[in-house]
Amino acid sequence: QVQLVESGGGLVQPGGSLRLSCAASTSIFSINTMGWYRQAPGKQRELVASITSGSRINYADSAKGRFTISRDNAKNTVYLQMNSLKPEDADVYYCNAATNISANYWGQGTQVTVAS
Repeated sequence: QVQLVESGGGLVQPGGSLRLSCAASTSIFSINTMGWYRQAPGKQRELVASITSGSRINYADSAKGRFTISRDNAKNTVYLQMNSLKPEDADVYYCNAATNISANYWGQGTQVTVAS
């Protein structure tokens, strides 16, 4: 089992920045892909950004140019740096880990609120 602990959410004004952190209970070098997703009430969970163990990165169109995903293997942690935040970015953000054995794990979610 992989446990994921998220932090870094909060209230920020439009145009501001937040950095989300996700600490894993196992080596993220052994996790094929880690990613950040967000989910609105009644909607499907959608990908924001993902990064593989080989550092291949994907971004949602809404995140390109504003968000940066990175990983620190020594700290077993993945980050999402969010800049130029918009009100439509407000949601619960979830960390995801897809392992080498094709298991899928989720964090508890962290709330991001963007408002004046």
